[in-house]
Amino acid sequence: MATTNNRATFKKRTLDKDLDKLVHVEEATSLLARRLVAPGLGLLFLALAAVFASIYVIGEPRAVIIIAAAAIGAYMALNIGANDVANNVGPAVGAKALTLTGALVLAAIFETAGALIAGGDVVGTISKGIIAPDAVASPEIFVRAMMAALISSALWVNLATWIGAPVSTTHSVVGGVMGAGIAAAGFSTVDWSTMAQIAASWVVSPVMGGVIAALFLAFIKTAIIYQDDKITAARRWVPLLIAVMASAFTAYLAMKGLKKVVDIGNGTIAFLGIAAFAVVWALAHVHVRRRSQGMENRNQSLRRLFNLPLVISAALLSFAHGANDVANAVGPLAAIVFTVEAGAVASEVAIPLWVMVIGALGISFGLVLFGPKLIRMVGEQITKLNPMRAFCVALSAAITVIVASGLGLPVSSTHTAVGAVFGVGFFREWYTARSKRRRAYLERRGKKMKVAQMANADAGPFSFLYEEENGVPGISREEIARRKLVRRAHVRTIVAAWLTTVPAAALLAAGVFLFLDALG
Repeated sequence: MATTNNRATFKKRTLDKDLDKLVHVEEATSLLARRLVAPGLGLLFLALAAVFASIYVIGEPRAVIIIAAAAIGAYMALNIGANDVANNVGPAVGAKALTLTGALVLAAIFETAGALIAGGDVVGTISKGIIAPDAVASPEIFVRAMMAALISSALWVNLATWIGAPVSTTHSVVGGVMGAGIAAAGFSTVDWSTMAQIAASWVVSPVMGGVIAALFLAFIKTAIIYQDDKITAARRWVPLLIAVMASAFTAYLAMKGLKKVVDIGNGTIAFLGIAAFAVVWALAHVHVRRRSQGMENRNQSLRRLFNLPLVISAALLSFAHGANDVANAVGPLAAIVFTVEAGAVASEVAIPLWVMVIGALGISFGLVLFGPKLIRMVGEQITKLNPMRAFCVALSAAITVIVASGLGLPVSSTHTAVGAVFGVGFFREWYTARSKRRRAYLERRGKKMKVAQMANADAGPFSFLYEEENGVPGISREEIARRKLVRRAHVRTIVAAWLTTVPAAALLAAGVFLFLDALG
């Protein structure tokens, strides 16, 4: 009987193992299917973009070239949405002012609105001022160069998104145009002074963004956080900070969006900024006083005052990005369409509405399908953000673009925003190491954890190196110096991607151009 029972048990266990294997196979299949949904929808969008383009160019002698270029432009737009938009909403998501779903919806709406409303009807100097149009006067060569620039920049941004590095799509297009131009007509066609300015922006954008963000965070800590009466200090200074932000964004939107629709000068932009400051300052006083009623005198309460400004800033940054960067996706495509239809090369071309629609929808779809990875990277994985720190990042991004544009310096919104995140994180490290108040807090925390360790041998994540001070255990100075608030691995990956974007895109474009040229 025992033998029979053993055989039955053996058979049952074998059956269970087989069933477990089937369950694991089903789970693996389901997981793989979920991972293929986004790429599948992306490919569907490319096919729809090609079909959409064919409606408008049917009957053209070389319609196939335009249709292929439309699919490639749609691919570029998807990659811009996947990579570049994270800088606009990532800090708000990291600060918990927006959920990931809410950020995707908000950014998709405002990116599309910015592209369609203020995207501009003209792409000035389609070659980004890097190569002279007359250097590639042959329409066939120019079309191949623009196709190569589109393909190479899209491939590079796609690779950067895959490795988790937010890069400048503008720099990717710049590198693509440069590489294709060199392959088509030689090194002499490149305007190297323009390239020197672009190279300088690699340093200027992140450094300026980081410094401005750090200065605002230092002000918030000094004027509000470390005051005895935090609520009273917040009622005095938070409306001013919100008004500065409103003024900066008004000028930013006027410069990057409204100026493309209506011809306005710098004086008008300055007036709009000052008017926005005055109006929002008055409204913010009422809002902050109402929100702060009954608040406890602690930092956690202060953070709620910055949530609404963060959501608004994410929306405005997305709108401005859609207005400014849609040309990166559709500019070369528009140039190809014009050159094929007119049989001539032009330095400026009008963007057809159907081309703008492909760019706007592509950026939004790319954000929804592939954007969460980079949003989490910018908002959560580089350094820890709360609403006050994220507010400093958003404010710095707008101010840096305004100041740099006023000085005539080319800046990247990506480098500026990520540089601001770096600045906030590195400032916190510096401040933590030197602030007596912060050190006292860490030491009190360390003493409490030491007591817990004495009662429980499992130190967990708080197994710090302790030193004795007057017979009382505390955190050592070496441990405080060792703790890092910015993940160095991400910093190295991102900076390396920034430095290699232009040369990598240029080499890719040169290779693609030579391949297309060989095909004839």
